[in-house]
Amino acid sequence: MLEKTWRWFGPGDPVRLETLRQIGVEGIVTSLYNLPNGTVWPEEDILSLKREIEAAGLRWSVVESLPVSEQIKYGGPERDVMLDHYRQSLENLGRCGIRTVCYNFMPVIDWIRTDLDYPLPDGSTTLYFDFVRFAYFDIHILERSGAATDYSPETLEKVEALSRVITPEERLSLIDTIITKTQGFISGNFDKNDTEPVRKFRELLARYDGISAKDLRKNLQTFLEAVMPVCDRYGIDLCIHPDDPPMHRVFGLPRIVTDEEDIDWILSCVDNPHNGLTFCAGTLSCSERNDVVRMARRFRSRTHFVHLRSCQLLPGGDFMEAPHTGGRANLPELVRIFEADQRRLPMRVDHGKLLSIDREQGYPPGYSFHGRLLALGQVEGMMSGRTD
Repeated sequence: MLEKTWRWFGPGDPVRLETLRQIGVEGIVTSLYNLPNGTVWPEEDILSLKREIEAAGLRWSVVESLPVSEQIKYGGPERDVMLDHYRQSLENLGRCGIRTVCYNFMPVIDWIRTDLDYPLPDGSTTLYFDFVRFAYFDIHILERSGAATDYSPETLEKVEALSRVITPEERLSLIDTIITKTQGFISGNFDKNDTEPVRKFRELLARYDGISAKDLRKNLQTFLEAVMPVCDRYGIDLCIHPDDPPMHRVFGLPRIVTDEEDIDWILSCVDNPHNGLTFCAGTLSCSERNDVVRMARRFRSRTHFVHLRSCQLLPGGDFMEAPHTGGRANLPELVRIFEADQRRLPMRVDHGKLLSIDREQGYPPGYSFHGRLLALGQVEGMMSGRTD
């Protein structure tokens, strides 16, 4: 059965826990956002936040995320130290009774969009990915060596046409969108106060020089083998999030959690029931390679956390976040599949559109209150109306 959860950004979040309980939320998805990546999570900090959540009549259902340090991902000299820190953090979470941990293995950069405020006909806005603007950023702002070889001649023509008309303000907006706003509040690699985000981005990319998809897979397997004994000891389900968007390469970086074959490899390379999946329907639905419903049926038993959202594919490699009642993810069918599971399976709605009432509230991109409230109501209707 699906448990209704909500991503909450800690005590500084303008959305109050008591409000979440009043709208029907059952569990909280959160993290110790104040701690730098690679830091051991102290047991007392975990317990303090857990008690605050429980005092509001809710439970801490999922950690999203316990970040995996870049040293682990690219196999740096401090990898063993970082693995020890990760194991200790998992152990402290386990002792505090928290049993589901979401993470990702995306090098350097987390989710990517080129427009965080794309206008819809009803006056609300949504998140949008423009493939040509993405390529423009790669070639003309990041100025990555060899970037042009990653794109088709048709895309390169459109990029050059864009370069003749794009304004300085639009260039700055792309930097702010791709690097700062979508990364600063979750990835830990960037900060809103960074004065030279492009330079810092290049430095982080350089750490992956010579790292292939095969290398990244090997490093993921090393990570899983190192942490599974702790997961076994405390019954912790560790669930990897797909790469967003699920492209095989991004800015020259390999991505290894993009489709059915990738997920099958990950679950098989360390075949342990605690090595599981965060089934993000929105991420998976923004690639035409992915049959989302089929993947839900195939991977349901190894899915420990569900993100219910949907994307709409557009010509030329573009996509946008769709209403939760639309897009290509088929959320009603996914609800039916996951509701049939007898476990308590945490689910949260994701990337709700931005309504005018939330425009001045300063919510992180994709995490407005009323947009997510609308999405939660739509999904709860799907849950109530399902038939077995």
